[in-house]
Amino acid sequence: MKEYTFLDKINDPSDVKKLSEEQLEVLAEEIRTELIDTVSQTGGHLASNLGVVELTLALHRVFDSPNDQIVWDVGHQVYTHKLLTGRYKDFHTLRTENGISGFSRPYESKHDIFYSGHSSTSISSAFGLSSAKTLLNDKHHVIAVIGDGALTGGLAYEALNNAGRSKDRLIVILNDNEMSISQNVGSMARHLAVIRSKPGYYRLKFGVEKVLKAIPIVGVRLSNILFNLKSKAKDFIYGSTVFEDMGFRYMGPIDGHDIKVLSEALESAKLTKRPVLLHINTIKGKGYDFAEKDPSHFHGISKFDINTGEPLSSGTNFSAEFGDYICKLAEDDGRICAITAAMALGTGLDDFSKKYKERFFDVGIAEEHAVTFASGLAKNGMIPVFVVYSTFLQRCYDQMIHDVAMQRLKIVIAIDRAGFVGEDGESHQGLFDVAMLSSVPGITIFSPSTYYGLKNVLDEAFYNVPGVCVVRYPRGSEHVLEEKYKPKSIDFDLFGDDNAKIAIVTYGRIFANACEAADILADEQNISVKILKLNKIHPISGEAYRSVLNCEHVFFFEEGIKNGGVAERFALHLLENNYKGSYNITAIDDQFVKHASVNSLLKKYKLDSRGMADKICGSVRKFEQQNQA
Repeated sequence: MKEYTFLDKINDPSDVKKLSEEQLEVLAEEIRTELIDTVSQTGGHLASNLGVVELTLALHRVFDSPNDQIVWDVGHQVYTHKLLTGRYKDFHTLRTENGISGFSRPYESKHDIFYSGHSSTSISSAFGLSSAKTLLNDKHHVIAVIGDGALTGGLAYEALNNAGRSKDRLIVILNDNEMSISQNVGSMARHLAVIRSKPGYYRLKFGVEKVLKAIPIVGVRLSNILFNLKSKAKDFIYGSTVFEDMGFRYMGPIDGHDIKVLSEALESAKLTKRPVLLHINTIKGKGYDFAEKDPSHFHGISKFDINTGEPLSSGTNFSAEFGDYICKLAEDDGRICAITAAMALGTGLDDFSKKYKERFFDVGIAEEHAVTFASGLAKNGMIPVFVVYSTFLQRCYDQMIHDVAMQRLKIVIAIDRAGFVGEDGESHQGLFDVAMLSSVPGITIFSPSTYYGLKNVLDEAFYNVPGVCVVRYPRGSEHVLEEKYKPKSIDFDLFGDDNAKIAIVTYGRIFANACEAADILADEQNISVKILKLNKIHPISGEAYRSVLNCEHVFFFEEGIKNGGVAERFALHLLENNYKGSYNITAIDDQFVKHASVNSLLKKYKLDSRGMADKICGSVRKFEQQNQA
């Protein structure tokens, strides 16, 4: 662990308040060094965190956390906040098993107000917090920090529209690091923005208003006239903003890397007894040249070489293979369109966005809109594919039912990061999509385990399946299978001894683990098994169910939530077909899964090859002992 002049002495936000502005500048550089060093070893979100160092310092300098509550949108930019709230000594464990999370988590610290991991939620939750404080006569403030990217989500505007009418002590900080939200231009506007962010300006303003209103008979009228004149002059110089139209007092834009100016602006916001929107400009990746030049690449990154900025791991993966194949399909079919919700790079659509610009749509962080937009494309003859992480598709349940399935429209949903995602933790695990989507009438769901299988089911999804078709695949690369375990059909495949009395049923990535488990059981226990590999997991072919009816023991292994999952539906069909043997489900049972490596999670939940083999041996042995008794 490095020795720093200030950082290793910060145990609580109160320690930040003791430092001078010059010392805070040194602390900011120390924090950037720590961020770069740590993320290069653990992976994580770097560019966004480097961009909010000064803002975080100013927040903890001005406010009294946790009495004043700070709500971070998405929560991926809380690394500096963690360093300033007593977690510096544990920061090297970032995103590692039993270490600290890469997002805000209340179980870690009283300074983390909400679990976070999804976008555009901060203003809604902050408004709820501030409304509660108002009702309880609590004079402390609530601050929501939201980026311009997250502001593309509709939930943010619903909250702004609602909160602007209140009289709560609510401050929304818009961290603008990519595009200009405001119409403010010119040196005069920038100069006045700084003046208007100073506490003295607001003290003078409120003092004048108080004196004018105290004048008998004409005081209130005179105050209103001056207010209207001031507003017209301000609108002439600045242009009105949508935030003011919603009822917020708008401040900015100001330099988000100037701790003094930020502190003054935040002090001014505290004086304003109504909702305030403070607009700041920051540079994503500030302080690390590679991240500044390519902030998208360093948004979420695996371990990398600090000196070159290059990732330490390389090679293809499911996302890249999907991206390559969708380009080939689009080359031959002009109807194919690709949609992303601000995740072109992460979902493998970067090449598609360059080759087929007119058929590529980035809708911003607006997954619900993406699905309904796709329905419009489909209605007029296009074949849209919406490529989305499993965890973010959770927002689209109503749209999937009402706007697509009910309309009987042909769209493809490509679900990336299905199953365990590892270090991003409970807010990002792709464990719920199957249970959620399989309840939608008329939907078809595929879950390939190899690149070859992925391409096969994509062909099927685009051209042979009516209605909504879902193709889900995991994060990372494929597991190379022995030739005897290569899937061959679209619906399902059977492997092993067809007369075996024990069957393993599974799908997706962990099929490879089931194959290894079968070999372990044969080599170590002389136990013969058959494996039913489901390629189409909804609806499941009747022939697939019938293929295991003659088995005495059926073990279903599922990398997903148990409640409503494929394994439960499989059990129902076996029951309806009068299955008399034992049936065992291994899945994620009624819990959220914390961050750890994918391999560690597979082992923990007995979905690795050894866990499967041990589960089968133990269950069969227990069953035989009970029968003998």
